[in-house]
Amino acid sequence: MPTQPPGSYQSKDFINRELSLLAFNRRVFAMAEYSQTPALERLRYLCILSSNLDEFFEIRVAGLKEQLEAHSTVLSIDGKTPEETHRAVRAEVHTLVERQYKFFNKVLLPELESQDIYFLRRSDWNEAQQKWIEAFFRQELLPVLTPIGLDPAHPFPRVLNKSLNFIIELEGKDAFGRVGAVAIVQAPRVLPRVIRLPSEICKSEYTFVMLSSILHAFIGELFPSMTVHGCHQFRVTRNSDLFVDEEEVKNLRATIQGELPQRHFGNAVRLEVADTCPEPMWRFLLSQFKLNETDLYRVQGPVNLVRLMAVADQVDRPELKFPPYSQGLPKVLEKLEKNLYDIFAVIRKNDVLLHHPYQSFTPVIVLLQQAATDPQVAAIKITVYRTGTDSALMDSLILAAKNGKEVTVAVELLARFDEEANIGWATKLEEAGAHVIFGVVGYKTHAKMLMVVRREVDNSKVMMRRYVHLGTGNYHPGTTRFYSDFGLLSCNPNIGEDVSEIFQQLTGLGKPQPLLHLLQAPFTLHTKILEAINSEAEIARSGKPASIIAKMNSLLEPQIIAALYDASRAGVKIQLIVRGVCALRPGVPKLSENIHVRSIIGRYLEHHRIFLFNANGAKNLWLSSADWMERNFFRRVETAFPILDPKLKRRVIQEGLRSLLSDNCQAWNMDKEGKYRLARHRTKGERCAQTELMKSLGHLHQTAYPSKTAQK
Repeated sequence: MPTQPPGSYQSKDFINRELSLLAFNRRVFAMAEYSQTPALERLRYLCILSSNLDEFFEIRVAGLKEQLEAHSTVLSIDGKTPEETHRAVRAEVHTLVERQYKFFNKVLLPELESQDIYFLRRSDWNEAQQKWIEAFFRQELLPVLTPIGLDPAHPFPRVLNKSLNFIIELEGKDAFGRVGAVAIVQAPRVLPRVIRLPSEICKSEYTFVMLSSILHAFIGELFPSMTVHGCHQFRVTRNSDLFVDEEEVKNLRATIQGELPQRHFGNAVRLEVADTCPEPMWRFLLSQFKLNETDLYRVQGPVNLVRLMAVADQVDRPELKFPPYSQGLPKVLEKLEKNLYDIFAVIRKNDVLLHHPYQSFTPVIVLLQQAATDPQVAAIKITVYRTGTDSALMDSLILAAKNGKEVTVAVELLARFDEEANIGWATKLEEAGAHVIFGVVGYKTHAKMLMVVRREVDNSKVMMRRYVHLGTGNYHPGTTRFYSDFGLLSCNPNIGEDVSEIFQQLTGLGKPQPLLHLLQAPFTLHTKILEAINSEAEIARSGKPASIIAKMNSLLEPQIIAALYDASRAGVKIQLIVRGVCALRPGVPKLSENIHVRSIIGRYLEHHRIFLFNANGAKNLWLSSADWMERNFFRRVETAFPILDPKLKRRVIQEGLRSLLSDNCQAWNMDKEGKYRLARHRTKGERCAQTELMKSLGHLHQTAYPSKTAQK
């Protein structure tokens, strides 16, 4: 539910959440539009934009529509009614989608063709291609297609969320004497949306045809002896937010398992059709999905652009992709690949900082692998939010449980779109003998914590030592190659005690005990961050230097924003690096003129959260799993942890903050209206933070292959 601005500030001092999220997607689209982005990466960014917009409709627009249906009068933080926000969102998205398809048709497809990568239209097929495609249709597609003629015995079918479908205009009578009018054909999800043609019948090794083009060409085969007057693709997006009344739930896992199938059939929120679809057809579809004309998006091309991501993966043309990168390792772990060391011995000696994706996630995997088979390890505890369907980490936990270790896993069942995978892992872990808990009802467990308890002899004395990993990102080996995150490996006894206390809260009962180093939501994180901001303001008022640098994905919490405004007015220099949504207005005279906001959009997804307060030169620093949002502060179990080693602290400040503040290639500066401008200053020399980090922490392989365009 939107929150009203704090008492000392007005709605005009804040930016709308939904419009800020769309501004982020425009910056993603800019990466596709940027001519220096390699061609196949431009295609990826275009697909990422489509995927982001899908989720935007599934969650954010769906929520707005629910407010409209409930006649809600609650205003957003910037003072808009749900209707005003919905109207503004529709206008923005229509403009963005129009630009997206214009770029796809006028810029990207011609560029790919110049690189001998083709998407053939039906009118372009030669005789050999026509023959091959027809055979493909009969052998691969026809057996799995189910045409549905609409009549009293065959009502309009339930259409899956985001599935590819066709509405067919027919004339004539069928075998039973029924008069044809309209039919629906649903493309099963097992079918590829893009088909690569054999190179021997094409002028290029990489020639593709869309599934929709094949179905358009041969749709008549599904309706023998009838005349097809039109075949039009469409796609509906549905509300995908699971509704779980946690106060009424007796078994959370069973409830979620019961709700998951309904996600595909939630209320419709958007209809996409090909621009060739005639008005009577799209009006008929709108009526079936109970949508208005403003919910209609007529597109000039495939309605499911996101599925073109497969093309970028299939085409083996290194010169059309980002240069390959080999992840590095901290020097203390450089012998990792040769298995020449005991990882516990390394962590005992010094804390280890990992910076993903520039450095490998392998040390965390090795820690669990060694723990699973080490006879000295007594217990392993971990939180799981997102880990994927194939995970070496989870395999190690299962092995550890089978080996008799005390394994406890806090699985978050309500990790959006990962619920099914998490339920699957929970079942496998339980079958192996692990203790699986599902956090605390009403609070998502979003903290990233791993603890290994090992029995060791120190100075002839037997002791239980805790080894911990704390991170800003998920235990997902896949995303650690693309998301920027920090991870800390430590056996500091105080940090280990804090982590143990939080696990006790998750599995047991009782009031929270004071923590020695960690901040924790929902108990201390919000209060301590407010105190740190207010402390900087007091320092500034006393005439001393005061500054805050903070990096996060989203900045929305009103009290935090109000405190930042107060600090700015007191003279605190505030630099914010906010990748996505930002409700704060920077640079407003007498309000936020000391606040600067920038967003980094590059090859990797900026994901770590870093909070640095000057604190009279002490430079108090926390890394966190939490954004500055209401949900993270009050409705989630989150952590923020310090970096106690001075050398590692300097690394975090330089690699995670200073480098991004000096970026003049992929940084966007935000103005007081919420608009973003690309911060390119070629006269000062090119500074690309992500490229510099790849070079300093790993090995960036510069491609030796010039593009065909360059050769020409």
